[in-house]
Amino acid sequence: MQEELIRFTADAADAGQTVREVLQKRYGVSRRLLIRAKFKGLITRNGTLVFVNERLQAGDEIVVLVNEEETEAVAPEEMPLVIRYEDEDLMVIAKPAGLVVHPTGNHASGTLANGVIAYWKRQGEKRRFRAVNRLDKDTSGLLIIAKNQWAHEQFSRMQQDRSLKRTYLAIAEGIVEPGAGTMDEPIGLAENSFITRQVRADGQSAVTHFRVLTHGEGMSFVELRLETGRTHQIRVHMSHRGHPLAGDDLYGGARTHIGRQALHAVELAFVHPRSGNEMHFREPIPEDMQQLLNQFFR
Repeated sequence: MQEELIRFTADAADAGQTVREVLQKRYGVSRRLLIRAKFKGLITRNGTLVFVNERLQAGDEIVVLVNEEETEAVAPEEMPLVIRYEDEDLMVIAKPAGLVVHPTGNHASGTLANGVIAYWKRQGEKRRFRAVNRLDKDTSGLLIIAKNQWAHEQFSRMQQDRSLKRTYLAIAEGIVEPGAGTMDEPIGLAENSFITRQVRADGQSAVTHFRVLTHGEGMSFVELRLETGRTHQIRVHMSHRGHPLAGDDLYGGARTHIGRQALHAVELAFVHPRSGNEMHFREPIPEDMQQLLNQFFR
């Protein structure tokens, strides 16, 4: 399977520079990906093969294609998808609670990946599924899917330099105080567990900023912003403070009023890796969390 990574027309600023220089400096193509394109793909200028040390002229059209290292193993399965945005490089999808993002041993099918592969197949596209920000099965909200390896690399860099902004809404048990702050506590696997995480001194750095929006009857409505992206980060941090999320029975929350952790990925903001445009998405809170707000926050 061959995948198009980059297609651009050289402008006056590119003229005189080599193909390699423009691809690496302007488009952020990694050295590893460039090597793959040279030896396991194609780089063309105006439809003809080109060497990466050749110099560009204004108006040259460059196309970079790579061969996938392996075929997509995820089987297509038709399912409804809520696509908030799509272009040649990325998709933004609103995931409902209860949907697993990628197949695992316990969930070999019926995942978001299966649905996206089926959608691409209908469009005549052959792509690999690359989730940028994975959400837990029972967390609802926005996530990004990179449509090619180059875009995935660019989003990985955004996560590393913390320019990909991810904001969540949560309903936590108890009255969270103070009204705002930062939880800077490392997270690692809990003893004798492959699933549960905990705050521990030898864990990975984990930073979560929070702001209490309002207090209710024994609960708090909280906005949280991730600076890092550890597994279960918000759930672990809130539980560690003595305020597990409502419905999060894995970390001490009760399922009396909601059947899953009351956590919703409400907002995404980033600079588009190709166009440089600022992108911003916000997803309304789902019905089950809204009902909880109506019940306890009057």
